Amino acid sequence: MAIAKQYLKTKPVCKVTFTVPAEEAKKVAVVGDFNNWNPKGSLLKKLKNGNFKGTFDLPKESTFEFKYLVDGNYVNESEADRYQWNDYAGSENPVLEL
Repeated sequence: MAIAKQYLKTKPVCKVTFTVPAEEAKKVAVVGDFNNWNPKGSLLKKLKNGNFKGTFDLPKESTFEFKYLVDGNYVNESEADRYQWNDYAGSENPVLEL
């Protein structure tokens, strides 16, 4: 898994690209604070190499908890900026710091 960040000089956003290797998966979405944990509109596109990939514009100087939703199962990002305990989830969530 991987996260790439591209900060824009002309706008207060960061283009964040999420890449998830999941050859056997049918659907992968990224959900988190930035989209109210709703997978609608945050589905990643499956590439020929079996990875799922998507880019989203997120506000700079923000921090978001998130997870991947792979065929209905929550998966943590191994390369997150850090992890934070979430009482609602009862587990640690990956954190994206922009």
